[in-house]
Amino acid sequence: RRAGCALCRRRAARSAPAAARAIAFGADRARSAAASAGALARGRVGSARSGAGRRNVNDGARQTARGEIAFCAQVLAKGGATVLTETLRGVERPQGWAKYPAGEVFDPWTGAQWFYHSHDPATHAGEHGHFHCFVRPDGAEGPIHHLCAVGVDPHGRLMRLFTVNHWVVGDDWLDAEPTIALLPRFDVHMPQPNYLVNRWLTAVLAAHETEIADLIRARDKVIADHRPEDGGDPRASRALEVTAEHRCGQ
Repeated sequence: RRAGCALCRRRAARSAPAAARAIAFGADRARSAAASAGALARGRVGSARSGAGRRNVNDGARQTARGEIAFCAQVLAKGGATVLTETLRGVERPQGWAKYPAGEVFDPWTGAQWFYHSHDPATHAGEHGHFHCFVRPDGAEGPIHHLCAVGVDPHGRLMRLFTVNHWVVGDDWLDAEPTIALLPRFDVHMPQPNYLVNRWLTAVLAAHETEIADLIRARDKVIADHRPEDGGDPRASRALEVTAEHRCGQ
């Protein structure tokens, strides 16, 4: 028994720093969410165009978010689960391009929203599917703005971040800078489909906020430079789907 207790103490000591960083990250984001919720309830949340909510991402914040990513994955793995298995829980045969979970995920306090859909394996080697991440800054009935997509492999491991042309998601278009100002609002505290999945996805966007901001700016430039053969609106051109991407190390 004494040896077992010592082993538990060693394991706890090893996991404590990561757990502490994850708890701190969650507390910080929870405070941010509560502030947003209070402002929303009082009717004082500005629109995306105001630039409200902008923050600078320092190395410490990025490191904390990376710790949250690892922590969520580790806790899921202890139960034989992954971000992907929990997102698709109860789905025996996921249908390509169908949205999961049913009804999507929306946090009414922060306006963050997401859904997942899988690919045709024949056309997306190695990538199982991706999460589309949005923010509704004025609540559930207000406009919705796409931030980025998060691609994962069949084990739920992060592969890439990317932005898409307007026609792909059909959101309410917002130019780059006001879209970037919404990134801190992507903060999901919901039990469905799994709280750890929501915290993992929140942390992915927080850890890569700088890269996502660059992708959003690149999105606008690529679309502005695109010249459809039919002379139509470049934002509606099916010839342009993914506008920019960032490959993530495993």
